[in-house]
Amino acid sequence: MTSVRSNGQPKRVFIRTYGCQMNVYDSDRMADALRPLGYALATAPEQADLVVLNTCHIREHASEKVYSELGRMRDLKVERRAAGADLTIAVAGCVAQAEGEEIARRQPAVDIVVGPQAYHRLPQLLAEAERRVALRKAGKRLPGAGVLDTDFPAESKFDHLPAPQGVRAGSAFLSIQEGCDKFCTFCVVPYTRGAEYSRPVAKVLAEARQLVAAGAIEITLLGQNVNAYHGEAEDGSIWSLGRLIRALAEIEAVARIRYTTSHPRDMDDELIAAHRDVPQLMPYLHLPVQSGSDRILEAMNRRHDRALFLGIVDRLRAARPDLALSSDFIVGFPGESDADFDETMRLVEQVGFAAAFSFKYSRRPGTPGAALDGQVPEAVKSARLAALQSLLGQQARTFNACKIGRIVPVLFAEPGRKAGQLIGKTPWLQSVHGEGNARLIGRIVDVHLTAAHANSLAGEIVTGSYEVAA
Repeated sequence: MTSVRSNGQPKRVFIRTYGCQMNVYDSDRMADALRPLGYALATAPEQADLVVLNTCHIREHASEKVYSELGRMRDLKVERRAAGADLTIAVAGCVAQAEGEEIARRQPAVDIVVGPQAYHRLPQLLAEAERRVALRKAGKRLPGAGVLDTDFPAESKFDHLPAPQGVRAGSAFLSIQEGCDKFCTFCVVPYTRGAEYSRPVAKVLAEARQLVAAGAIEITLLGQNVNAYHGEAEDGSIWSLGRLIRALAEIEAVARIRYTTSHPRDMDDELIAAHRDVPQLMPYLHLPVQSGSDRILEAMNRRHDRALFLGIVDRLRAARPDLALSSDFIVGFPGESDADFDETMRLVEQVGFAAAFSFKYSRRPGTPGAALDGQVPEAVKSARLAALQSLLGQQARTFNACKIGRIVPVLFAEPGRKAGQLIGKTPWLQSVHGEGNARLIGRIVDVHLTAAHANSLAGEIVTGSYEVAA
């Protein structure tokens, strides 16, 4: 496989990531898998020899967005060929898993379709795609438009990927669990990511140490049901997420630990105790509830009810009084009545959320929810969503405002839009902007919070050992 251009320069790959943090992690690992082949990262498709669209199937119109982008990539491919060069197009991720054959049928310009459990084989798939291109140029007729790999392999992809390379501004993602056995009636994840799988403890700790050696001081543990983690240790024992967090906290230089996304059914005593006992575990938890109505939760097959969720909230706040909660909500699930929606609004008022993601229910082909009776009219869903988001927005603004005047540690992650401005995150995952030297990116700095906005905070870096921009 040729990994250099005719002018001797290395080939480049552009990866466009859609959706969740799991996909961000997967995109980074795809880049890691291609790096030994000589592929450097491109910042735009026009610079690339290989374009990978790492797709997400959770939100509405996800497939349409992918096909629209593929149309643009097809046009770019035509232009490239007219200039005597070529462009390889790959579709990865959950849309690839769910619609692989349809993608190949609808868009013949696609060379590779690879599911989220098979991208460790991307180098081999790329070699096969290049072989097919060479055969076509030689006048050979080949069946199919490209290379399709959407199997759930018996082996773990993590055992075949190279060590992760690079850390963004002191913060790194670490995937510890994949797949889902919950089968919520609205969700495609069990069909696109497969059954729950937890990485062995030793593998997770080894990758964490590699990330720390590369400069990570904050590690975010990822999983579709991350708190369902049940990784096997070298002595044969099974570790929960709470125990794993305690071990990660013992790694020198790990200053912050986060995890996402959780399920209420898997919030056990050991994990709640970790929120109490481990100072590196940040006081922020994303815990999706989806609805406040027991009737709708049962229809969603959520496997928890309102009382269980509220009980967990009480136990978490007893363990960590400064804990901030965020959640996910779906409005307009089939059969949802005004009374059901009112139950959701009352739950939000009772809990008080620092942040939340809320959406109108949309059908996902192949999920049980798509065939349910009682589909809610679009206008009703829109009105309910507006009311819910108004309440959640008010709570978020209140939460931000209560931090004004405090000095909090902020991990700065990137430059802001204005000259000399930096943007970072508080322990509660609030976005903060302030003026400071770019050398503070990747460091945790004390910041005096001075103002609160709808989605962010403003602050002044506390002077002393830190250099402040003039």
